[in-house]
Amino acid sequence: MKRFLLGLGAALILLLAGAWLMRGEIAVRLMGRIYDRAMTASPADGLPDGLHVALCGSGSPMPDPSRAGPCTAVLAGQRLFVFDSGAGSVRNLSLMGLSPFRVERVFLTHFHSDHIDGLGELMLQRWAGSGATAPLLVHGPKGVETVVGGLMTAYGLDRNYRIAHHGEAVTPPAGFGGQAVAFEALSGTDDVVLIDEPDLKIRAFPVDHAPVSPAVGYIIEYKGRKAVIGGDTNVSPNVERAARGADLLVHEGLSLRLVGIQQDAAKKAGKANLAKILGDITTYHTDPEAVAALAAKAGVKTLVFTHIVPPLPLRSLEGPFLGKSRKVFKGEIRVGQDGDMFTLPAGSEDTKRTNRLKRFF
Repeated sequence: MKRFLLGLGAALILLLAGAWLMRGEIAVRLMGRIYDRAMTASPADGLPDGLHVALCGSGSPMPDPSRAGPCTAVLAGQRLFVFDSGAGSVRNLSLMGLSPFRVERVFLTHFHSDHIDGLGELMLQRWAGSGATAPLLVHGPKGVETVVGGLMTAYGLDRNYRIAHHGEAVTPPAGFGGQAVAFEALSGTDDVVLIDEPDLKIRAFPVDHAPVSPAVGYIIEYKGRKAVIGGDTNVSPNVERAARGADLLVHEGLSLRLVGIQQDAAKKAGKANLAKILGDITTYHTDPEAVAALAAKAGVKTLVFTHIVPPLPLRSLEGPFLGKSRKVFKGEIRVGQDGDMFTLPAGSEDTKRTNRLKRFF
């Protein structure tokens, strides 16, 4: 028996040593399987038919290593849409299995830099990765033409390099960039209908982000399920109206208490300019407690915070960030993280949360 155990131990050591020596080749084979799966996967694989809302970026202009710039992806059945495209969000889309190649349209809430500084990359990847023969449709309030046109100019030299390198069959010139689709959403008027189909409706409505104007939010309805994306806004009656009875409200959140700590630190450090900016931003964003009160009045079922200000480097800061929100709003509340996906199956009242970044890493 002793000899058997010794032999077994020796064999195990040899096996482990062999695996260690072959670790590079094992990793290569594993890499091949991962890429095989990634290349053939559809964004909706493994998901029930329904409305799926994912945070491809839950951050803000403030540096946060765990959050990309503002971006919300929506899967309606098999169709993929993106709402805002902040820095780092396009990389997250790929990591979340929501390939930029498959994005059908983009919808912008407003033109602050942190909401558009990933749009050029998204347009480029969608074009070159899919061989698109028509530009990406980019919906937004008036001014979207300037944004899209400027990015196409900025990427113009890159466009020429890629066509020269890969050829027109791979990178068709007609598919480069984006096509701006401008609309006007005014207070006191009906919502702007952007998609109106039997199973899918997308509408825009004005919000209060003054002096930033225009600024809008979006209502997405698919097979009886409803999600609302508020965009950047102060407390807005239009958001409350739009969110009435919604299954899911995705809303920005700025903690007055925590930003106040930042502002005090800036003043103590003699950074008057930064202190002024930190004071200014509190006037056109919304504290989580106020959002919770709005969501309660609107009868929202699930409230998700995004555009998190300030950054929350510790999960233990989520409680101070929310303040008394959980007492005000009795539905589910989530301080959004990059990769979070909320699944609203058609024909159901259920909402399920997963994280499409943590499933890979």
